[in-house]
Amino acid sequence: MAPDTATEPHGPPAAARRTARWTGWGGPLLVALFAGLIRFWHLSGPRAVVFDETYYAKDAWALFKLGYEGVWPDGKVADPQILAHPQAVPLSHDPAYVVHPPLGKWVIGLGEWAFGLNPFGWRFMVALLGTLSVLMLCRIGRLLFRSTALGCLAGGLLAVDGLHYVMSRTALLDLVVSFFVVAAFGCLLLDRDWSRARLAAALPVGEDGTAVPDQLIGDRTGMGRRPWRIAAGVCLGLACATKWNGLYFLAAFGLMSVLWDIGSRRAAGAHRPCLSALRKDAGWAFLALVPTAITTYLLSWTGWFASRNGYGRNWAAHRKGLSPGHFSLPGLRFDVPQLDLTWVPASLRSLWHYQVQVYEFHVNLTAQHRYQSDPWSWPVLGRPVLYYRESPTYGQDGCRAADGCIREVLGIGTPLLWWAACFALLYLLYRWGLRRDWRAGAVLCAVAAGYLPWFLYQERTIFLFYAVVFVPFLCLAAAMMVGAILGPPGADVRRRRWGAVGAVTLVLLIIWNFIYFFPLYTGQTLPRDAWQARMWLDTWN
Repeated sequence: MAPDTATEPHGPPAAARRTARWTGWGGPLLVALFAGLIRFWHLSGPRAVVFDETYYAKDAWALFKLGYEGVWPDGKVADPQILAHPQAVPLSHDPAYVVHPPLGKWVIGLGEWAFGLNPFGWRFMVALLGTLSVLMLCRIGRLLFRSTALGCLAGGLLAVDGLHYVMSRTALLDLVVSFFVVAAFGCLLLDRDWSRARLAAALPVGEDGTAVPDQLIGDRTGMGRRPWRIAAGVCLGLACATKWNGLYFLAAFGLMSVLWDIGSRRAAGAHRPCLSALRKDAGWAFLALVPTAITTYLLSWTGWFASRNGYGRNWAAHRKGLSPGHFSLPGLRFDVPQLDLTWVPASLRSLWHYQVQVYEFHVNLTAQHRYQSDPWSWPVLGRPVLYYRESPTYGQDGCRAADGCIREVLGIGTPLLWWAACFALLYLLYRWGLRRDWRAGAVLCAVAAGYLPWFLYQERTIFLFYAVVFVPFLCLAAAMMVGAILGPPGADVRRRRWGAVGAVTLVLLIIWNFIYFFPLYTGQTLPRDAWQARMWLDTWN
C-alpha cells in the first residue's frame, strides 16, 4: 500500500528506487507466503464441526442454496450427517432466525461453493482472508512507519499470533470483520497521504523549493476527490454487514479521519484548523463514510430482499409502519414509537423490524457459558476458548502415553506477544499523549474501537475471540515498540547494538512461544503431561 519511496536504501538513486520497489513488495509477500503456508497446512483437520462452525458453515451453505438462512436440525443430528460418507444435507426451506448480518456467511459460502460442504470448504475463505490480512498489515506498517522492516515485522507478528491463527482456520465471523477493518484502516492511511499531497501542491513554494505554509490556502482550499475514504466506507460497511461491532470502527475511524484533516490544515498554515476542517472536510467525510457504509450494508442483504421466504421478509406486507421498540446503553434508553411510514418500501420496514429483534437479542444475551470472559482479562489472555477437544487413549490418534493424551484446539493468543503488546500500548500512550505522535494515536484509536465498547456489555455473554478484530493493531503497537528498542537513527553504535540484541531476543521469544503452543492451535495429539505444561494459567484448562 505504501508508495515505493517509503524507504531510502543507500546507493545510486535509480538502484535505490528499484531496491525499495522490490523490498516494498517482496518482503510483505514472503511474510504472507509463510502465513498462508501455516494457515492452509492441514486445514481440513480436525475433521469436525468446530465450536460455532455449527451455525455459520451451515448458514453459509443455505445462503448459496436459498438466498437466505434456512432451518437445520439440531447440530447433534445435522453435523454427523454432513460429515458422513455418503453425505446427507438436511437443509429445510423454512426460514431461520439468525442474529448476524449475512456478509460474513456469504464469504464463508464462497469456499463451500468451490470445495463443497466440508471442513476444508467452509474454512478456505477464512484462511485466505487471514493470509491477506498479514499481507495488508505488512504494507500498512510500511506506510505508517516508513520502514519496510517494521512493516514486515508487524505482519510477521500477526502471522505467529495464536488467536489470529486459530481464527484463520475456523469458520467464524470475527476474522472476516478483522479483515475488513484492517482494509479500512489502510484505505484511510492512503487517503491521509493523498489529501495532504493535494493540499501541499496548492501551497506556494519557497526559495529552497519546499512548500511554505499559507493561512488562506490552509483555511479555504478543498482537498479534492477522496476515493480512498470512499473505499474505507465500503470496507467499514462490509465489516458492519458481517457483525455489528464494525459500527464502532465506523465511528472511531470517521473521527480519526477528520482529526487528520485538522492536522493537515494546521500544517498548511490554517489560522483556525478545527473550524476550517469542520467547514471544509467533516461533512464530506460523513458522506464518504456513513451513507457508503449504509448502502454497502443494505446490499449485503440482497439475497434476503430477492427472496420471498427469508425470516421476517413479509412482516410489513400488511402493516403500515415500523414496530415500536427501544435501544439501550448502560444508563440510557431510547424508545422508538409506532410510526406510520407507508411511504417506506415494505421490504425495508420488514428489515428494520428484523434488526430490532436482533438488537434486543444481543443486549439481552446473558446466558452463562463455560468459556465466557470479562474484557478486563483479554489483554493477559485470562480465559481462552476451547473450540475442540478429544481424549485419545494409548494407541489412538498417535497417542503413545500410558495415561492417555489430549487433542484440542484452543483459541488463545501467543502469550508473549500479547503480554509484550500490553507494554507496547503503554509506550504508545506516552508517544501520543506527550510526543503528539499521530501514528501512535492511529493505532490506539483502532485498539480502542475494538476493545473498549465491550465494557458497556459486561453482563452479556462475551468471549476472548472477539478480540481478534484488534489483534492486527496490537502487532503494529509491538512493532513500533521494537523500533524504539532498536534506537533512533542518530543513536551511537553501542546503543544500536544493545537495542538490536533486545529487539531480536523479544522477537525470537515470541516465535518460540508460537511454536511451543502450536500443537494446541492445530489439535495435535499431546501426552497429558505435555498438555498440562502448556497450561500456564489455571484458567486455561
